[in-house]
Order: sequence, then C-alpha cells, then structure tokens
Amino acid sequence: MTDTADQLPELGFYGLAGHSGTPADLLAEVRSGEELGLGAVFLSERFNAKDAAVLSGAAGAVSTRLGVATAATNHNTRHPLVTATMATTMHRLTGGRFALGLGRGFDFLFDVIGAPRVTMAQMADVIDIYRRLWHGEAVMGHEGPAGRFPFLQQDPGFDEDIPVLVVALGERTLEWAGGVADGVVLHTFFSDDATARSVAAVRRGTASAGKDPDAVRIWSVLATVGDHLDEEARLRKLVGRLATYLQGYGDLMVRVNGWDPEVLERFRADDVVRSIGGAIDAVATVDQLEAVSKLLPDEWLAAAATGSPDRCAEVVQAQFDLGVDSVILHGATPEELAPVLTAYRRLPRPAVADRCGANPGWFR
Repeated sequence: MTDTADQLPELGFYGLAGHSGTPADLLAEVRSGEELGLGAVFLSERFNAKDAAVLSGAAGAVSTRLGVATAATNHNTRHPLVTATMATTMHRLTGGRFALGLGRGFDFLFDVIGAPRVTMAQMADVIDIYRRLWHGEAVMGHEGPAGRFPFLQQDPGFDEDIPVLVVALGERTLEWAGGVADGVVLHTFFSDDATARSVAAVRRGTASAGKDPDAVRIWSVLATVGDHLDEEARLRKLVGRLATYLQGYGDLMVRVNGWDPEVLERFRADDVVRSIGGAIDAVATVDQLEAVSKLLPDEWLAAAATGSPDRCAEVVQAQFDLGVDSVILHGATPEELAPVLTAYRRLPRPAVADRCGANPGWFR
C-alpha cells in the first residue's frame, strides 16, 4: 500500500472506463488504484454489464481507503427507497467512503425504454427524499415532481450523512447543481474556458442557495492518454471516446465548448462515421478510428492530457488553476496511469489537496 504521505485524494479514476463486458476487471483496478494512492473510483452505468449498485458493492468490498462514487446513475430507473437503501448500505459497508452520484441521462434512451424523462425538479425532489430517509424521517403522503409516494421510511434510528454528487454539462444545470448537491462532476473534453465557466456556474449556484461557495467539491474529468500507451489504445481512448460523445450528444458538447457546429455536421455526415454500427470507441476498427481522427480538429482533441507522462501530469496540475477541487483521470486504468502519477508527485501539489478526504462527495 502506498504510504499515507503519498496519497493523492484530489485525484480519481473511472472504473471499467468506457465499455466492458467483464465487470470482474473492476476488482483488480480498485486494488491497483488504492495501491497507487488514487483518491476515489467513479462508476458509470450502462444497461448491460455495468450496474452501478453491484459495481459499488464490489469496489467497496475490495478496498479500505479508496472513495467510491456512482457517476452516474439515474434516479428514474429505481424506486427512491431502493436507491436510498443502496446508498445507506454502501455508506456503512465502506465506513463513510461512498457518494451517490446522479445524472439526468438522455431523453432518447428513456423514451425508447419507456422510462420517464428526467428534470431538474425531479432530481431536487428525490434528493430531498433521500436525505430525509437517511436521517430517519418518514416521508408520508408525498406528491411532487419525483412522484407520488404514500409512505417511505428506512429506519427511524438512521442518521446518515451521505453526500450527493450531480454530473452535469450545461451551465444552467451546473448552477442548479451547485445549489442542491454536495459535489459536482463535470464532463470529459471540456476546454479550459468551458471548465472555468462551469466552475463559476457551480459557485454561483452554491452562493445563491446561501451556502459557502467553496463548500461544494467540483471534479473535472480529464481524458488522460499518454504516449506510453500503444497507438491503438491512444486512438480508441482519445479519438474514439470523443467521437462517441459526439454521436450521443454532440450538439451539447459543441455548445458548451464554443466549437464550430459545422465541424460536427461534417462529422455526422461522413461515410465512415455513418458506417460504424455502434459506439465508435467500442466497435470501430483502427482504420476507421484513423479516418475519424481526420474529422476532429486539434483544438477539440487538445481538451485532454496527452504526450509524455510528464506532460500529462502538467496538464492535470493545470486543471486546479481553472478552479476545480479534484480531477478524475478518465479513460485509463490505474496501471496505465502509474507513470503519470509518478510525474505528478514531482510537481507542487494544489493547496486544495489538504481539504480532500476519502469521500469524493465532499471535503474533510
């Protein structure tokens, strides 16, 4: 285990980053991440072999120090009592290292599977329900944006402090998140300007809610794809990942970053892109990835940590100058991140690192 003095609580990683059909791989990643001194593992959810509750339990079971967070699950896919119970179980299982991360998800997906679309009003309502349940309250006769619930209760003896993270992209949602959440997770491939504006939006929302603007912990998400990885891995983790986001919600990514929308239209119209039957980072061949790379401007791909491990570490360090409190190194396993972490430890640590504890949802 890494010495306590070498812990990096201000840095996290995504478990099973991208697509994975072998969830057991998470066990080794969590052990490795903890050994390398990373602060937290974040767990995304896909409706195949990446259930957030199961993965959280697995991560908690094989770690003793690492923070664990869903980033994100959706409130509308589980009954509030089920989600609240999952969070309480994880909170106690990990000795307080768990944070419940929620996101709005995608309207198109919810329409297809017959689930209700998510609104900020619903999320605010359900977060309030969770917190009341965690503190032993009985929720009776509730009728609100999150639904109608005649009676909800976990245990009247509960008094659990469990942080809630919100994963968001647009400034309006980020400002709202600053008011209701304990922590906020930004998005991969944000330009420096977009990151700084996003931080400002969260801080505005926190202040408007009457909270200390610095009380909400903000995580940036930085694709970290060093030259020490092989060429195919770099293509898939950088070009393929950004291209997959553009497939899913390209208009929002372009709007947030102030990128040229005509480039997005050319990307969508390209024959190679249209021929790829699925998520580009998962199913594209190397030749297809190389063709896609020619469609993406250098400016777009520059919103990541690339180059030598030393250069990647410098880009990670620069994130803190944009106002974030912590950084998720996205797209690579802990073992793939090891050279970057070695280089990062040679740089001056951000002052905020002293405030960062094991739970990724808030500060010490």
